[in-house]
Amino acid sequence: MKKHFISFSKPLLFGLAVLVFSFSACKKSNSGGSSDNTINGIVSSNADFSTLNAGVVKAGLAATLSSAGPFTVFAPNNAAFTASGVTSAVLASLSPDQVKNILLYHTVAAKIMAAQVPAGPNAAVAAANGDSLYVTRNSNGVFVNGIQVTKADVAASNGVIHVLGKVLMPPSGNIVQVAQADTTFSYLVAAVLKASEGSTNVAAVLSGKGPFTVFAPTNNAFRAAGFPTIASIQAAPSATLTSILTYHVIGARVFSSDLSNGLQASTLNGGKVTIGLTSGATVKGNGNSSPSNIIATNIVATNGVVHVIDQVLLP
Repeated sequence: MKKHFISFSKPLLFGLAVLVFSFSACKKSNSGGSSDNTINGIVSSNADFSTLNAGVVKAGLAATLSSAGPFTVFAPNNAAFTASGVTSAVLASLSPDQVKNILLYHTVAAKIMAAQVPAGPNAAVAAANGDSLYVTRNSNGVFVNGIQVTKADVAASNGVIHVLGKVLMPPSGNIVQVAQADTTFSYLVAAVLKASEGSTNVAAVLSGKGPFTVFAPTNNAFRAAGFPTIASIQAAPSATLTSILTYHVIGARVFSSDLSNGLQASTLNGGKVTIGLTSGATVKGNGNSSPSNIIATNIVATNGVVHVIDQVLLP
């Protein structure tokens, strides 16, 4: 019997080889096997992290986040940057070192899965910039400095990513220094300094080790409470201001994630304030006819946290 052989031309063989190679490469690409699965690779290839990636490039951290690690990165997506007021223009206005400090504050030199976050409030974790982060796991999820993780345990070859709902800002100093750096608290600063002329050095207390939580009234809140000018604050009795100011301070680090509806928190002057969460976040003093709105939360200081309120709390 005669055997029949099919002969292929060289061009045809080459074309078949290309087709097989292309199909194989396509399979690898679709399975993710050939992609960069480091933290930097995930951030740089995901459109939802484009603002974060711009920050990584500006800070010169791409090589670090591509290295062996392991790392945990609490990664704000684009919506988180927008919600925090940190736009691309704001990032562009910062120096590379400033951006680096912010991003390293989102980074831990260890792999921490969501299930490994201790149950309960505010376990301190060392961030890569040298400051502390405070992580919490409760029935509502995982929180960092009171900010919720919106997507946990995004696996990377050199660690893990947890997506955050807002940007974490490193502490710029203690509570007094944080207030002094913000012009919307100039009346509060004046009240602290005047109160400190009395028997209690309130400024020294709020600059101390802590931790403290301060419900900080804005300038407009002081005006509405009967202090139209800083001069009127300076004319007030130191003891009166001390009683009012220490009523705004809790002797613990309390982030927004620690607040619950109806919570009665003890203050430094021995009184209690009541937290409300039914219609936005509020805090009410015993002497107030209506609660104050908490209009900004989780401003981190080296010795505690500040929440901004729109009404002075009255004991």
